[in-house]
Amino acid sequence: MMLYRVDDYPYERIPAPLLAWYDQEKRDLAWRKNSDPYRVWVSEIMLQQTRVEAVKEYYDRFMRALPTVEALASVDEEKLLKLWEGLGYYSRARNLQKAAKLVVASGGFPCEPKELEKLPGIGGYTAGAIASIAFGKRTPAVDGNVFRVLSRLTENPTVISEPKYRAYLEEKLGEIYPEEGKRCSDFTQSLMELGALVCKPTSPDCEVCPLSSVCRVRVSGRQGEFPVLPEKKAKREEKLFVFLLVKNGGVYVEKRTSGLLKGMYGFPTAQKEGRSAEEILKEWGVSAFTKKKEGRFTHIFTHVKWEMECLVFEVSDAPFLWVSGEALEREVSLPTAFKQCVRMLP
Repeated sequence: MMLYRVDDYPYERIPAPLLAWYDQEKRDLAWRKNSDPYRVWVSEIMLQQTRVEAVKEYYDRFMRALPTVEALASVDEEKLLKLWEGLGYYSRARNLQKAAKLVVASGGFPCEPKELEKLPGIGGYTAGAIASIAFGKRTPAVDGNVFRVLSRLTENPTVISEPKYRAYLEEKLGEIYPEEGKRCSDFTQSLMELGALVCKPTSPDCEVCPLSSVCRVRVSGRQGEFPVLPEKKAKREEKLFVFLLVKNGGVYVEKRTSGLLKGMYGFPTAQKEGRSAEEILKEWGVSAFTKKKEGRFTHIFTHVKWEMECLVFEVSDAPFLWVSGEALEREVSLPTAFKQCVRMLP
């Protein structure tokens, strides 16, 4: 990989039409109601690896339950994970709480990107977003939307995974940002918004783009070739049993101690490896059991694909934590991978 510099592009022609478009077309999103750094920070963490439409409901629920950084810092972890349930990547929630405790201990949020990056779960992009959106700093935030917009505008053939590409785009954006405190927040969000609403991954709406007059791929007709993406690596595949061990209207769960979903509650699992489900249950010391139902599901993580054979067994006892059906729904934060199996429960 290598970095291609496109220094002859008229970057200075981006801000004015883009901000005018943003004023007219920006979405009414809950985290845009004000620039409170706590609200901005939570939204940015939720939006990592998750679509805006999917985040809205979770964000509202989270803010009702934990309206301040102090509330987040002191909440019980199980309640926090239940609030996060459905968003996935649960390490994000744990890092949120770790960072919240540091913010409370220090008396408030830092406003400089380098200081924000010292908090758990905050990388360069998130630090830039918080600093510009919440504090009006001239700090670019280059996410997937911004990569796409700028790669197309400049027709830059750099593969977006090239380590130096983000820094280069931040450098070019830094030269055209509004003065500190004067629409830096809006400029950061307008770039993201353009990528989300107009300069979409497929079928970009070039006819309504406020930057169409300075877009090089619009002239060449090569929109579908940009941004240049790295080759996808094949996902590792794991075949496993998922055991739904039921007794007296409840089901057994375990807190995972290693591997994927470590620290989360879920149904007991085991790699198949040539063993039968019944052999595994006997190894675990599960007493008298009767198979009631079975089903097959697939769940795809970032780098791993789970092929799950979900099995419902009625048991008299098992060496796991028994929870009632009501507690499973209301209190246990169950990862999405296992939720497919829940509908098999009696």
